[in-house]
Amino acid sequence: MSQGPRSGLAAVSSALLAMSRHLEVRDVLKTIVASARELLDAQYAALGVPDDHGGFAQFVVDGVSDEQWKAIGPLPRQHGILAAMLQEAEVERLADVRKDPRFEGWPSAHPDMSDFLGLPIRDGDEVIGALFLANKNCPKPEGSCGFTEEDEELLGILAQHAAIALTNARLYERSRELTIAEERSRLAHELHDAVSQKLFSLRLTAQAAAALIDRDPSRAKGELHQVAALAAEAADELRAAVVELRPAALDEDGLVATLRTQIHVLDRAHSARVTFAGRGVKALPAAQEEAVLRVAQEALHNALRHSGAEHVDVTLDRRGSGAVLRVTDNGSGFDPQAIRRAGRHLGLVSMRDRTSGVGGTLAVESVPGKGTTIEMEVPGG
Repeated sequence: MSQGPRSGLAAVSSALLAMSRHLEVRDVLKTIVASARELLDAQYAALGVPDDHGGFAQFVVDGVSDEQWKAIGPLPRQHGILAAMLQEAEVERLADVRKDPRFEGWPSAHPDMSDFLGLPIRDGDEVIGALFLANKNCPKPEGSCGFTEEDEELLGILAQHAAIALTNARLYERSRELTIAEERSRLAHELHDAVSQKLFSLRLTAQAAAALIDRDPSRAKGELHQVAALAAEAADELRAAVVELRPAALDEDGLVATLRTQIHVLDRAHSARVTFAGRGVKALPAAQEEAVLRVAQEALHNALRHSGAEHVDVTLDRRGSGAVLRVTDNGSGFDPQAIRRAGRHLGLVSMRDRTSGVGGTLAVESVPGKGTTIEMEVPGG
């Protein structure tokens, strides 16, 4: 702030723009905290979103390493200064938080803090969070607070916009949850109408085959073929419905972590060695991430179930603002010239549709007896 009002205004503007770019609640919280710490030049910043049980549903920090944060332990409870900010909804500016009568100490791994500036984040009359900073990076005469009235005013402006950004993010997530719930309900009806009818037909056909097995084996054999066909149709319809659901793991963990987890499970479940490497990939738009995951799943299914591969290698690399997925196996391969037949059998049509649907490209390289490589490139946001 010592560089004058123009630099201060530019910093506030940058912070507000950064907050407006995110829709996920966790991303918004991280951006608010990082922006506040940078804006007011503090060593530490944190933001807590209270739950209904005397604790915090979410608590985000900046200026503390991952190792420190793990060592600190469980999320804090709503007590001391934090409780005052949430319950009394007042700004707290202290020369030394440790000397305040409400201070109740902190875990042994917690960084030492002295001067402190905290304030509630409000949505109307509701306090939806507590934002605080500690240890201003400036000379501090004995007994004085490094945070100034100007800092308090700036943090107040940031908190007002943080409330808007956080409320918007919550509304976005709520609308997405409703959309998912509606989609699940629709799929449940479709499954009931389509798959259950197939299963009913399958049951009747199986009963007919059982009745014919002794007196007319030839007709019974025909009925059993029909049972197999109906079962395959039911499985196809079930799969078609299920794949339309966006996996929850993508929203919670992101694409790289989701792929790594799924591939680790496949490696343990199959005799083939399945490996994964993710290099420098940034978060992609939701549609791109889902398409990449689905293509990876389809390619892995082909390699592990149909190719007889001993090794399957999956890589996800950054390319510009987008990403490139490669799934390579050393299995039996196939003749690309017979693409129609292979396309139906190996789900290549589905993979191409998913790829083109997000503006990407798909390349398939295969030689009989020498394995297959599926390469998918998708653009970023």
